[in-house]
Amino acid sequence: MVADLAGSIGANLPYLRRYARALTGSQDTGDRFASATLEAILVDPSGFEAADPKLALFEAFHLVWRSAGAPLGEPDDTLSARAQAHMAGLTPNTREALLLHTIEGFPFSDVARIMQVEEAEAGALVDIALREMEVSVAGKVMVIEDEAIIALDIRSIVEEMGHRVTGIARTRAEAVALAAGEKPDLILADIQLADNSSGIDAVNDILEQFEDLPVVFITAFPERLLTGERPEPAFLITKPYTETQVQSAVSQAMFFASTETLAA
Repeated sequence: MVADLAGSIGANLPYLRRYARALTGSQDTGDRFASATLEAILVDPSGFEAADPKLALFEAFHLVWRSAGAPLGEPDDTLSARAQAHMAGLTPNTREALLLHTIEGFPFSDVARIMQVEEAEAGALVDIALREMEVSVAGKVMVIEDEAIIALDIRSIVEEMGHRVTGIARTRAEAVALAAGEKPDLILADIQLADNSSGIDAVNDILEQFEDLPVVFITAFPERLLTGERPEPAFLITKPYTETQVQSAVSQAMFFASTETLAA
């Protein structure tokens, strides 16, 4: 039983940490509440009996977070402070509903259960969140992706949102040159590139030129990046992705102007 519980939690913990960080606006705060959630489960593991492990984990997190007053994290710098100010202006409960549905992939019925609201309300909250995110100013998006079909798909999604794609880079060198030619407002970056170079390295090179750029990373293995070691990505899309996930991540990255990146 203990081994099964540990395995279930361990498999889903990276996703809870991703969610907690995005929700609170702070890695420290997100991890603190993730740890408190684990402690609560150890005291009373009954919620994991005959339940979907990820759903049970997120339910437990929300009980802990809500009981503490649903706090946001303390801003680490001016960019974090700006993000906090934006978060304060959002309709209550919309951000968590959006993250749970579009990024974590929960159906509305599960979102409602986690948030302790009616299913129809969960759907309405997501709709409100999407509308509020659309107020972000349209900008220039640079795509770093070595697979042509995926790159074209991302380009189509981004352009349909009203943004302009400055170009698509397949390697680290191409990415740095593309950014130098025209500064983007946002970067969408794959992790593994065509010449076996790193999208993380490419982004860090670009951020040496332009500090204030939000970044959305794309990877098939998010658990390898959400390890608890700093720094971690503020916005991370898991492959295979959905159109809504890309829309949500791009809108939020533009809206909150986060520049958190990864160590190489």
